[in-house]
Amino acid sequence: MKTPYMHIYKILRLNRFVVLTVLLISFGSSVISMVQVRKAYKELLNKAFVVNSDGSVVPISLVDQRENLEVEARAHLELFHRYFYDLSTSNYEAHLEKALWLGNSSVDEAYRQKKADGVYNRLLQYSLVQRVTSIQSELDLSAAPFAFRTVVHFEVNRGSTTDRYELITTGYLVRVDRNFPKNPHGLLITDFFENSLKKLQDDNQ
Repeated sequence: MKTPYMHIYKILRLNRFVVLTVLLISFGSSVISMVQVRKAYKELLNKAFVVNSDGSVVPISLVDQRENLEVEARAHLELFHRYFYDLSTSNYEAHLEKALWLGNSSVDEAYRQKKADGVYNRLLQYSLVQRVTSIQSELDLSAAPFAFRTVVHFEVNRGSTTDRYELITTGYLVRVDRNFPKNPHGLLITDFFENSLKKLQDDNQ
């Protein structure tokens, strides 16, 4: 004999089946979505994008991170040494300000020591021109912080005479956030030290 209660029981059982089915489908969709997002994220890690002239987004493959680090480290060291040592009466303030963004307090200490020694006063007093002619850096990228040794050749024009020097600096590079345009490579010089400075003899002497 059928009763209203049996009819209600069937409806409740059907509702439970529908709810469970919807929950399982939702859970499955969520899992599939997470897998797809993770896969897309991993693919994006190996790509960079530029905006084309027509507004379209164009993917470009990134170079190997280690090779990229070496290129940026050398560029960072060259930029710093040119700013710090390529000086004249017209540019020394702007160059030194830019150089200080590329290193930590050890660079600031070197700058303050030079200032105390009267290096920049002599530059102004005698209208000297100090020009960097070459920069060669050796890097150890096996572990962070990255050690460097840089040989800088520069010349000081004193008007009628030009003296040439070789300077060797050492220190370390650490990764920091990029700061355009003040620190475009995302590296910072630490433990900066001027190891040696010697005057070079002219070839014709």
